[in-house]
Amino acid sequence: MVTAEDIIESGKPARLRTAGGFAQPAGPFEVAAEARKPTMRDALLTGLLVIYPAFAAMAAIIAGLFLTGAGSV
Repeated sequence: MVTAEDIIESGKPARLRTAGGFAQPAGPFEVAAEARKPTMRDALLTGLLVIYPAFAAMAAIIAGLFLTGAGSV
């Protein structure tokens, strides 16, 4: 059985192997092999992802002001 001390004392550099011997994609954000053009659906979804949190933050601030009594001034 090879121990960690045996490996350290041998003076050989550590070598890592790939899991399957072939390149694997990095994850769900890997660029597809064929690029596609953006569609109207992509633009609407992007707009919603940007606009909705901004409106939600403004609504939360306004609700907080009313709940603290700042709206009655």
